Amino acid sequence: MIRSIPILNTARLRLAGMRPEDFDRYARMWADPDVVQFIGGRPKTRGEAWDAFLRNAGHWQMTGFGQWGVILQKTRELIGQAGFFYTSRDLGEDFDPYPEAGWILSPEMQGQGLGREAVQAAHDWFDRIIPGRLVAMVSPENERSLRLAGALGYREMRRSEFGGDPVVLLRRDGPPAHN
Repeated sequence: MIRSIPILNTARLRLAGMRPEDFDRYARMWADPDVVQFIGGRPKTRGEAWDAFLRNAGHWQMTGFGQWGVILQKTRELIGQAGFFYTSRDLGEDFDPYPEAGWILSPEMQGQGLGREAVQAAHDWFDRIIPGRLVAMVSPENERSLRLAGALGYREMRRSEFGGDPVVLLRRDGPPAHN
């Protein structure tokens, strides 16, 4: 099965499939304690980053959706990732069967609206191509991601624990109504 990864362009960003030349930047991001602060808290080794990098590419092939690399248009540098994936987190029938949304942005790029721009573009694509329920898991301490999730139409389902850490499990049944 061969599936192409769509390219999404916004005013400042390009969301595209990750390429081998993006790996060094990807590995540096996931090794940054500030990036993983609310995602398990443990930086990834280069080998763990490589496994995740390959898993991202394979996810597109197996499901027709996945995580895009978030590229800053003016520098063509990978600054994050955003998109959707299936996991087997054993968090319940209200969470596990649905595609999970996730996003990260390198710390030096935060606070400029780039995360919102990337994640909105990804959700707009998903809503057009594969409409339906999405879920997300966010640390209760990650106020920025919780605000972003709320703006995208996610609502809290319940609180739980994953990997020994408290998490907020969120659900989105489609795009938020536009006023």
